[in-house]
This record gives sequence, C-alpha cells and structure tokens, in this order.
Amino acid sequence: MSPDSSATWFDTNQRYLTLSLARIRTLLECRAGGDSAAVGLADEAELHALAASMSIPPALGALCSLFGLSAFERDILLLCLGMELDSQFLGLVAPLNAPTFSLALSILSEAHWSALTPVAPLRRWRLIEIGSGNGLTQSPLRIDEPILHYLTGTGYTDERLSGYVETLPPAGEVVPSHQAAAEQLATAWSNGANSSVLPIIQLCGMDGSARQQVAATASAMLGLGLSGMRANTIPASPVEVEALMRLWERQAILGNQVLLLNCEEGELTHAMHWIEAARFPLILSTRERIPVNGRQVITYEIRKPTSTEQGRLWRQSLGPAATRLNGHIDQLTGHFDLDANSIETISTNILKANPDPAQDLGADLWQACRAQSHPRLGELAQHIQSMAVWDDLVLPAAQLQTLREVSIHVRQRMKIYEAWGFAAKSARGLGISALFSGASGTGKTMAAEVLANELQLDLYRIDLSQVVSKYIGETEKNLRRVFDAAEQGGAILLFDEADALFGKRSEVKDSHDRYANVEISYLLQRMESYRGLAILTTNLKDAIDTAFLRRIRFVVQFPFPDSNQRAEIWRHIFPSQTPTDGLDVDRLARLSVAGGNIRNIALHAAFLAADSGEPVRMNHLLRAARAEYTKLEKPLSEAEIGGWA
Repeated sequence: MSPDSSATWFDTNQRYLTLSLARIRTLLECRAGGDSAAVGLADEAELHALAASMSIPPALGALCSLFGLSAFERDILLLCLGMELDSQFLGLVAPLNAPTFSLALSILSEAHWSALTPVAPLRRWRLIEIGSGNGLTQSPLRIDEPILHYLTGTGYTDERLSGYVETLPPAGEVVPSHQAAAEQLATAWSNGANSSVLPIIQLCGMDGSARQQVAATASAMLGLGLSGMRANTIPASPVEVEALMRLWERQAILGNQVLLLNCEEGELTHAMHWIEAARFPLILSTRERIPVNGRQVITYEIRKPTSTEQGRLWRQSLGPAATRLNGHIDQLTGHFDLDANSIETISTNILKANPDPAQDLGADLWQACRAQSHPRLGELAQHIQSMAVWDDLVLPAAQLQTLREVSIHVRQRMKIYEAWGFAAKSARGLGISALFSGASGTGKTMAAEVLANELQLDLYRIDLSQVVSKYIGETEKNLRRVFDAAEQGGAILLFDEADALFGKRSEVKDSHDRYANVEISYLLQRMESYRGLAILTTNLKDAIDTAFLRRIRFVVQFPFPDSNQRAEIWRHIFPSQTPTDGLDVDRLARLSVAGGNIRNIALHAAFLAADSGEPVRMNHLLRAARAEYTKLEKPLSEAEIGGWA
C-alpha cells in the first residue's frame, strides 16, 4: 500500500467507525428518552457504500470477519469502544458509567445469550474485559486496549507479549540454497491452507541465522509478517501458557503473523504443550529434529551457505578489495564454514581497519575468521596455544614426511574436493583423520601443535573424561556437541589417549554393549564427514579397532627416541635466553627417556640453577634427572650418569 492510499484508508476507516458509533449512540439516546423506536439511526446504506469504496475492508469489518462476530457481538464491542472515543456515551450509560451485558441486551437488536459465554468470541479472544460487579450481566465491560487501537487503524502490539515475542526483521537478499528452501516451505503451507490446522514447519541445522532468514523469506512470499520467540521464555504454569497462547493467537490473526519459535537444546521443558496445541502458523527453529506428537510436521534441513555461495558473499562484501586476494577467498571458504552475517561483519571490520587499497588483507581476514569461529566446547575440550614449529620435532624422516603430507591434505582439501570434483564423485571419506601412536612423551601432542601452527588453525584437546559417559546415549550426544561446535572453524581436534573411546568394538552381550557400538559407529561417521582434522593419540596402537584403522587416513608411529635423536632433542631443549655452562649433550643422551621427560628434566634443572644464581650445569641436570626417574619409578643406572660429575 502506498503512503497516499494508506492515508486515504485511515481517513475512510475513521469515517466508517464514527458512523458506526453514531448508530449505537442513537440507541442509547432513545433509551434515555424512553423512546424505543429506532429513529435517527445512521443510514445503513451509507455504511455499506463506504465499506465498498475501500480497497481494504474497514478495521471493524475485518475484525468481525476474523473472529466470526455476530451483529450483536459487534454492537457490544462498539458500545464499549464508544466509552473510550465519544464523550457523549459517558452520560448515557449511568449509573455505572460503564456498559454492561444487561444494557446491551436491552438496547441492541438480534441479542443472544450465547454471546456472553466464555467460549464465544468476545471473551474467548479477550476482545472485552469484564470488571467486578453483581453477577455477569451487571459487571462493567471495557474494550481491550490493543483491540481499540486496531479498530482505529493505528495498530498496536499487545504489551502483555513484551518479553516473550519480538518482531523480526525482513530477510533481505538470501543465497540461492536458502531461497529454494523458502520456496519449498511456502509451497508446503500453501498446499495445506485448506486444512483446519496448518502443518508445523520445523527448520533444523546449526546456523540459526540461516533458519531465521529462510523463515522470513517464506513468510514474505505468503504476505505474512514474522515474529520470534524463545522456547525457554514460555511460562511453566499451564494457566499462564494458555493465557499467553491466546494472546499470541489473537495477535497472529490481527497482524497476519507467523511465529518462529527458537528451540535450542535444553529449552523444551515447557514448550511442548505450546507446540502441540498451536493453532496458528508456527515454525520451529532447532538444531536437531524434535518429535511432535499429534501434529503434522514438515521438516527441512537448513545448512549454512555452500562453499560457492560463501565465496560469492565474500566477494560481494569485500567489493574491489576482493580482486587483490589472489586465492585467499578459496582458502577461507575451504577452512571456515561461516554464515552470511559473519561474513558481512568480518568484511566490514577489516575494510574499516585497513583503508589502504594496496594493503594485503589475506592474513587479517584469516585471523578474523579464526576469532569469529572459535568453537564453544565448554568443559569438553581444552584450547591449546600452538607455538611449536617443525624444528622442535625430532622424528625419523619417514614420520616427518607423513606429518607434512597431513598438512598438505588439510591445506589443499577444497581444491581436491570441489575444484577437482572428488566430493561430487563420493561424499564418503572426505574427513581428514590421523592416528598418532607411541609411548608417552614421544611427541604426539607436539606434532599436533606443529600442524595447528603451520595451518594457522585452532587446536583443541578433547577431555575424554567429560565425553565418555556411563549413561546410554550421553557419549554420542557429547561427541555431537564436539564436532558440531568445531565444524564452523575447521579446528583441529585432538583426542588424546583415545584408547578409552576408540577401543575394539565389543561383542554384543547386553544393551550397554549394543549402545557402545552405536556410539563408535556414530563417531566413525562424524570423523568421515568432519571438515577439519581429527587426530587420535594412543599409547597402544593394538588397542585400536581395525575398523577405525581402515577409516583413518594417516597413521604415524612415534618411536622411542634412540641416542642420536635424544642428543638432538637436548641440543634444542633450552631456549636461547637460558644461560648454560659445560653441558655435555652426548652424556645427556644416555638418559633413556622420551622427549617429554627430557623437557621435564631440563625445566626442573633450570629452576634449580636459577635458585642457585648459576647457569644450568650438569649437576643441576643430575638432580633433575634423579627426581624425574623417581617419579617414573625407574632406577637411574650408572651407565646413564657415569662421568657426569
């Protein structure tokens, strides 16, 4: 509707309402004068002509149609409305100075007692409020304020919905995959328009903003507005739920609205009655599909924009600066799975912070994407600051080469899968996984740090004590949380000492064995589809199920270091700033311990030397070695420390 036509409708609606109120006022005047004849009533023909001239029906007519009001119920509403808008009504309804059902029954035509019942429209939809008085017919009546504003054409959202419901913005431009989903949703609702109750639409997926965009786009296609509500705000009391639902349903009818109910995990305790009893257009926004009893539910999986769409969004958001990125955008879409809002926000901030058109934005964009996509893993994982580099790793050449190939696979993943077509040929086995096996302290965690540092990705060590649960289904749920949270940023997941979780699948003897095998199968599936790198470490390779080994792309055996490798570790163990004096690397290499123990000995010796005010010497290392061996419950032989003093 154009502004001019809107103003014309408003003026005409006011005229229609004034004439309608004049008719009720005349009835009151006749009653006050003892005249029962309907003399001087407003010309009904004029009202019909006025309504016919309006491209959109007058608000009073629309309200009567929407809620099925009879002529008597309509006039009761006008009687209450007149008390608010026409000062002449006040003296005509004495002595209560408010209309009552008794008054309405005495002056209005086509009166019927059923209009007073709680299930009739006036009370069911709370179009009027009944005050306290002597019985139902003698109690004062008042029009509900939002209904007053609706009838006058000003529009008003019921303030009793404040804190529960908010108006959501229009979707704007959406990517093609989301546009297609919105069209499917709109078609499904259009096909169900003739049924008594519309099917509930359920939008699932990790991207909440994408779900909202699809809902807003579909609603706009159908000429509907969209409002949002969080499921965890629904009251616990059934009476409060019923009252809130009635208010919203009335608002949905008056405002032609759809409700998007956000149902995140753990927020459905009080929402299921609302969902199952809803008789208004309802869209559920959830991460995982939720069962709904007794209702037809149509479910759509809404994913984040595809890699191609994300690339297009980056180029649109960055504008001319995108032409200078020389492949960086493909790297971003290969490692980070971001929604449209995140891409727009990052681009805006980067361009604002880097106004120089000649400046290379690649590194800044990468770091901004890392910051934006930090997974929220809570107590399930520990973020590791990765500072180790390739020179810190002392391994045989074959193992180092395999680790470098792991890095290549992660870095070139999108080129191979998308540009070279491997993803289109088969969706299985696209996840990159590695098994690091070897004794404790042989460098497995350090190797993961090196890869994370090399690839400029975040590294998270998964706390298996928090993931593995004795309760059936909980381990699978925790694993889903880990992978879903890490997916957006393509983080490296390190399942340290993974034997407890990735052991041999057991023979099925009871329900716990059966569910344990289900969890392992689920883990295999998630590892194969995970867009990042998943690393498993174990001290006992033989404890790993062979089914896992078939699905793991890289297996790296970390051997116990020989004397030459131990000497190399000792040469690099002390930072350049550490003062040392007279250290004999060949003698230190006689200590038959792994790299992790060597670091512990070096660190302990540094503390001893600092406390003595001396550089690190062999005597400090001897004391530290004795302490480390005691901790390991291992004897320190003369062959290892002979000639140190």
